[in-house]
Amino acid sequence: MNLIDACIDKKIKKVVALSTDKASNPINLYGATKLASDKLFVAGSSHLSLDKTQFSVVRYGNVMGSRGSVIPFFLNKKGSGILPITDKRMTRFMITLDEGVKLVWHAFQDMLGGEIYVKKIPSIKITDIAKAIAPQAKIKIIGIRPGEKLHEQMIGIEDSPNTFEYKDHFKILPAIHNWAKDTKRIKNGKTVNKNFSYSSDKNQNWMTISQLSRWVEENKNQIELT
Repeated sequence: MNLIDACIDKKIKKVVALSTDKASNPINLYGATKLASDKLFVAGSSHLSLDKTQFSVVRYGNVMGSRGSVIPFFLNKKGSGILPITDKRMTRFMITLDEGVKLVWHAFQDMLGGEIYVKKIPSIKITDIAKAIAPQAKIKIIGIRPGEKLHEQMIGIEDSPNTFEYKDHFKILPAIHNWAKDTKRIKNGKTVNKNFSYSSDKNQNWMTISQLSRWVEENKNQIELT
């Protein structure tokens, strides 16, 4: 809220907030704070006039190879010959740093205020990540951790009435001020099914073991091993 107020006071033209899959249907306090952040930034555009600050949100999950990703964790454990996995059924979205940055730039170019942008990205099974990192390692099931989701969700069914699909992304428009019916915000977007949700287990796009192995090999010098 302090950031929103400061940007309005200083007449900043455009602000894009970075969100996460945890903001969609949060199950712990961290996710709830992310959802609160999304709502605040969307509502921050309510004052809009032509000379006022525009706010929008970009939502994606863990960036591949970052400290929040399981990839460097598995690479660190590779030498032990054992990879701990919470649940074999687990799936995750995969996005590269370049893809995340491009989505932010697209938001700056496209936004009028109040939008939430969600990139179309592939999913992968946690067991396939393990096979890509250390194909010879044994898998040890340690059980799901408190507050951890089995699958990641970017868009929930409750947002489907205000969600529009584009070639490379989705856009959630706010119900306030009838912005979800604003043709200037919708542009060439297509309405999604009323029961639509975007989650890593129901994704139509899947990354293969060989694709991830190749990415790890090509980016091994940039992966944050800690």
